[in-house]
Amino acid sequence: MRRSGAWLVRYALEQLPIKLTFGIPGVHNTELYDELNSSDKISPKLVTHECGGAFMADAVSRVSEQIGCMIIVPGAGVTHAASGIGEAYLDGIPLLVISGGIRSDSKFQYQLHDIDQHQLLSPITKQSFKIESHDSIVTTIFAAYQVAISGQPGPVFIELPVNLQMDKGELSHLPEFCEQNKDELLDEQSIQQAVGILDSAKRPGIFVGWGAVDAVAEVKKIAEHIAAPVATTLQGLSSFSAEHPLHVGFGFGPSAVPAARKAFEHCDCLLVIGAKFSEVGTGSFGLNVPKKLIHIDIDETVINKNYPAQIALVGDARKRLSALYEKLKFAVPARDNETLVNQIAKDKAAFRLEWHKHDKDNCVNPLRFFDELRLQLDNDAIIVVDDGNHTFLTAELMPVYQPRGFILPTDFNCMGYAIPAAIGAKMSAPHKQVVSIVGDGAFLMTGIELATAVRNKTATINFIFNEGELSQIAQAQTKTYNRATCTR
Repeated sequence: MRRSGAWLVRYALEQLPIKLTFGIPGVHNTELYDELNSSDKISPKLVTHECGGAFMADAVSRVSEQIGCMIIVPGAGVTHAASGIGEAYLDGIPLLVISGGIRSDSKFQYQLHDIDQHQLLSPITKQSFKIESHDSIVTTIFAAYQVAISGQPGPVFIELPVNLQMDKGELSHLPEFCEQNKDELLDEQSIQQAVGILDSAKRPGIFVGWGAVDAVAEVKKIAEHIAAPVATTLQGLSSFSAEHPLHVGFGFGPSAVPAARKAFEHCDCLLVIGAKFSEVGTGSFGLNVPKKLIHIDIDETVINKNYPAQIALVGDARKRLSALYEKLKFAVPARDNETLVNQIAKDKAAFRLEWHKHDKDNCVNPLRFFDELRLQLDNDAIIVVDDGNHTFLTAELMPVYQPRGFILPTDFNCMGYAIPAAIGAKMSAPHKQVVSIVGDGAFLMTGIELATAVRNKTATINFIFNEGELSQIAQAQTKTYNRATCTR
């Protein structure tokens, strides 16, 4: 059979959990867009800028069982998308990024967009592929998908030269996708040692990141059994429900809320799940981490970075927590958590009273805003925030109840994330309420993507903190220099 490269890309993508692609067509990917336009399974979405498209694709991967996918032009399309790709890479979010490429059959040098895209993206992708022949298109896309979702997830880049898209090649057969599920061996000895450490701890604590977002039930069982307070990283705010009485909030260091600081004040054993102790997640490395540290993460490279682990369990968090709980419940008697729960509730109530004292005539008290917003939202609503002062106000004051119900740019700190990410989230989860909370500076960066939402009849609700300055930076400048140098 003879098939064009563009047809083969469409065929491959239709075998994968992909319903949406984001990008802008150009001379090096027109054939791909023409094919996708004929697909009954995939809807290509035209964006106003590839950076916004990358944030939309990122959000799809965060809030749904789909994988975010981009179809972009080489050169400027790649560099425009790079910030969103970098954010996804550092936050562990899978993406498929497919770019057109210059002709691979030309004898001429210095063609349009002739840059080494693979070298450019190598620091912010898990792997990149350049397709050389028709018979490798489908298998390469399948392989790229497996790389993106395996181990620590992340973006993968594929370049397809424009001549392969247009021309037809001879194929003997069409490969079918078969997902590769690797059996993970549990380290029974380390799990047993972890049980012993938790048993000997007088004041254990649990710290969860995004890597625990699909293991909420397992975290809950262990926390209740050993009477441990649960704090989250910023990115992991939806990895443990704020409705649970053992939830204390974001972080537990000096910059955390009083409920978290007090609950972890004498912590002598820390169980960390799916968190890599990055600068943001630790409050600029302000955490007081005990020597008895049990660290569970799918990415072995994060273990022992910044804080040494006494026990390391590398692999899927849910499987390891399930095995840990099965041993815990038989080896360690369940502990009474009434005193701890009452203290957490008391500290949270006192914190709210302090916020109520900040009512002013000329502005809205953030606590009152978030209280009313929470009342208006369903429990499974998706809350998207940007990078800025509003990020930490939301983290402290907005309860998040459901897994994957709160997304934001974390380790790359990309301003401009929220508006397009909310659009991507709503497109992939149209039955859910989606709101974005964004500072006025970040809104100016990508607010134009609301045109994409209007064009696609995608209803998001966007709240803008209109402060007239880059408030987080202005506060730091004023504190240090008694002036702010970047206000509007």
